[in-house]
Amino acid sequence: MSQVNQTISAEEAILSRHSVRKYERDVVIPEAELNEILSLAHSAPSSWNLQHWRFLVIQEQANKDRLLPIAFNQQQVSDASVVVVVLGDLEANLIAPKVYESATQEIRDMMVGQINGAYQNNPAVARDEAIRNASLAAMQLMLAARAKGYDTVPMGGYNPQALIEEFKIPARYVPVMLLPIGKAANPARATERLPLDNVVINESF
Repeated sequence: MSQVNQTISAEEAILSRHSVRKYERDVVIPEAELNEILSLAHSAPSSWNLQHWRFLVIQEQANKDRLLPIAFNQQQVSDASVVVVVLGDLEANLIAPKVYESATQEIRDMMVGQINGAYQNNPAVARDEAIRNASLAAMQLMLAARAKGYDTVPMGGYNPQALIEEFKIPARYVPVMLLPIGKAANPARATERLPLDNVVINESF
């Protein structure tokens, strides 16, 4: 069973978050704690507030083991407490009326029209927004987990089509990444970062 974790500051969560690939097996994250992590992730920003992310939460050992060949036998998907499959909604525009149901009729009509126009006029919008906004939620999920004393690793190394077929993911949703969550079996290794001057461009190139 997991131990009681002490919440840490946002700065500590950011600076102590490192990708962990070896996890203590059989650590259980209490349901209330996992739901709190997911709720914090769900507070991420999104374009038009459409909340494009969906979290497919996999905790049962048999189901984590089904992921193993899909993730090219990367053991962390089997050993971690939970694997969250972060999905992006390709049809997020369809929930716009619900998102704006408390707005005035004028604002609701304006926003729904704007959103549908963007989705209909540019085929790339649906996929771009699904991936962009689900990625924001994924990052927030990793920081929320770290703040609660858990470790994560964002994974792009898996077979998306096999994942879709094995877990019957509807065509509406695009897999964005796998996110194992658990307790590190070994201390995470900090990675180097380029100097700030290498990544910050002031005003213009």
